[in-house]
Amino acid sequence: MTGFGKAEVKVGNKKFTAEIRSLNSKQLDLSVKLPLAYRAAEAEVRSAVAKALVRGKVDVLITFESEAVQTGGVINNDIFRAYLHQVTDALSYSGIDAAFDAIVPAVLRMPNVLSTESESVSDEELKAIVEAVNVAAERLDAFRVQEGEILIADLIKRVEIIEQCRDAITPFETARADAVRERIREGIAKIGIEVDENRLEQEMIFYIEKLDITEEKVRLAAHCKYFREVAATEPLAGRKLGFIAQEMGREINTTGSKANNHDIQVLVVKMKDELEKIKEQVLNLL
Repeated sequence: MTGFGKAEVKVGNKKFTAEIRSLNSKQLDLSVKLPLAYRAAEAEVRSAVAKALVRGKVDVLITFESEAVQTGGVINNDIFRAYLHQVTDALSYSGIDAAFDAIVPAVLRMPNVLSTESESVSDEELKAIVEAVNVAAERLDAFRVQEGEILIADLIKRVEIIEQCRDAITPFETARADAVRERIREGIAKIGIEVDENRLEQEMIFYIEKLDITEEKVRLAAHCKYFREVAATEPLAGRKLGFIAQEMGREINTTGSKANNHDIQVLVVKMKDELEKIKEQVLNLL
């Protein structure tokens, strides 16, 4: 499920910010970006996010701001020279004239050229990062819960439509049986042969029984009921609801293959349409 969560935690003169974004995915696809100096917290960050969010394409971004005056800047000479040569070569190749004093500031802003003297990372700072991640994950999960409630309500409405269509089939079943009998008798009359009425009636009953969809309707009703129960009681119901939707599809498809009636086929198409929407929405649930 999609979601966003953000949290800030301050320790001393530093403020750590954690932002977590998630998109739909069948598995947990986790990406973590944090300052190089705080890589020691990555394993704990990953563990906290995996425990809280379970699955989804999740991006975690951790940044920090310091209120302290930064001193002790150091230029990495090797990296500076490498960038400078690349920039001057690129400008020369492109036929661009640029003053040296204009190139240097740009090179100094490139990654890893200018850095402060290394500082020790305290345990409090590492704990602050994990705390910010936990709070951001909780807020994202709350966002997911709210979205999930809306999705569940939509799914239940679609299940109700399927149930209504299933019930609407009943009046057409009797008319369908009479129509089948009439077609058979008309076919025999066109051929112009004599038949044993008792035997004919038995064969027609046997044929009509093969078209009976009572069992399919009963099983579909049971699947719809189970869908409601799982949606209302289980916290991580997405996959199970997907399985139930597949079973609902089996009964609807079988009903369609036995329909032999235009009105029933119309209702079957409506049920299939709602079921496809259910399958799409279920993918957005955990």
